[in-house]
Amino acid sequence: MKYIQMKLERKDILAALETISLSGEGSNMVESGAVKNVMTFGDEVVVDLVMTTPAMHIKKRAEADIIKVIQEKIYDKAVVKVNIKVEAPEKPTIKGKAIPGIKNIIAVASGKGGVGKSTVTANLAVSLAKMGFKVGLLDADIYGPSMPIMLDVEAERPLSINVDGKSKMKPVESYGVKLLSIGFFTKPDQAVVWRGPMAAKALNQMIFDAAWGELDFMLIDLPPGTGDIHLSIMQSLPITGAVIVSTPQNVALADAKKGVAMFQQESINVPVLGIIENMAYFTPDELPDNKYYIFGKEGARNLATDLGVPFLGEIPLVQSIREAGDLGRPAALQTATALESSFEELTRNVVQETVNRNTSLPPTEAIKITTMAGCSAVKGK
Repeated sequence: MKYIQMKLERKDILAALETISLSGEGSNMVESGAVKNVMTFGDEVVVDLVMTTPAMHIKKRAEADIIKVIQEKIYDKAVVKVNIKVEAPEKPTIKGKAIPGIKNIIAVASGKGGVGKSTVTANLAVSLAKMGFKVGLLDADIYGPSMPIMLDVEAERPLSINVDGKSKMKPVESYGVKLLSIGFFTKPDQAVVWRGPMAAKALNQMIFDAAWGELDFMLIDLPPGTGDIHLSIMQSLPITGAVIVSTPQNVALADAKKGVAMFQQESINVPVLGIIENMAYFTPDELPDNKYYIFGKEGARNLATDLGVPFLGEIPLVQSIREAGDLGRPAALQTATALESSFEELTRNVVQETVNRNTSLPPTEAIKITTMAGCSAVKGK
């Protein structure tokens, strides 16, 4: 009996491979580009496959599936050889999608807790509002939300409104600032004990299921440190820039340095607008010309110089700032005081650095402000 050799067609083999999907891939291995080449030599078939995972069991499974489908659908005596090459995917850049209507998103962070980050954020927000900007504030400190107290809206709750046929949360408004916080949805004595994914889901709801409207600035009060919540925020939103708050103390500066390093990582690459020095010095009422550097002198200013980032300003250690925060009336609302001037100068510097960032770096959909217009709305007293 004469042996007749089966002629194997490349197009038939590719059609057969289109019925196979790699583990974790939605499309078939041909459509996804995993099959780089198919060659036939008589009864022999050589398939070159490129995968993104080095997992041995997935490679073995892919090889077995290819051999099986060719022998079942094309030729049962085909000799199939599969060459598998593993290529790691390019390191992804962490970027989020813009929210329509929000022009600039500023993340306020600190390397450690207790340096006054939330206090600075609240005062920065009301100062921007006083200057005539439309301001939103997202309290992303899931485990220790304090903004409802600082803006005197602890008893308020966001309302549900209809926007274009969809139900949205309406942020609570105080002192011209639109605010959302996990504190609105928990009892005062209730601890938020959530794992990262649940916290991230709650944040995404406050970001994308809210009717923020038109905003010039959205400030995000991040939790202290560098962790899961920070990454979730940066994956969700295109952050215009980050502001780091620190005290002059060496222990705080060491952690502030890590905060700057986090934003400057290649995969994150968020511009650092500058460093703020909180609790810079103490001046007692009875000795107004004296400055006592309780936590050290100009530590944050020197750190900014060392790291090559702007120094945005210093806020003194003053009892009335703490009292104002506890009473829900930020100190920046005071008139004709040294504190008002300090927060006003700080806010101008933040806006100016945002302008500089928008001018010198490629803009994103979330960046629109390119002038200092509006910053002169508050007159020096």
